[in-house]
Amino acid sequence: MQEPATNTDALALIAEMRAEITALTLRVNALELAAAKLAATPAPVSEEDMVAISAAVAAFLGVRARIRQVRLVHSSAWAQVGRMGTHASHHTH
Repeated sequence: MQEPATNTDALALIAEMRAEITALTLRVNALELAAAKLAATPAPVSEEDMVAISAAVAAFLGVRARIRQVRLVHSSAWAQVGRMGTHASHHTH
């Protein structure tokens, strides 16, 4: 970028920079919206994962079960239960 020679050149440069900032702001907003949509849609469960889930359910129930739906749930409940089990297994005196 060159140094502006006159006040008019400086004003033109400022206007050009404002237009560029506006264009970049629009692009960032569009990208953030697209990223939010991608984050909101769950990833499909692979066939390999379905086989593993099916085997785990069959082992737990003792019979083969039909799995109708698998979905990802964002919850810390599993982690909390796991921590409680770990803490409960330690003997503190």
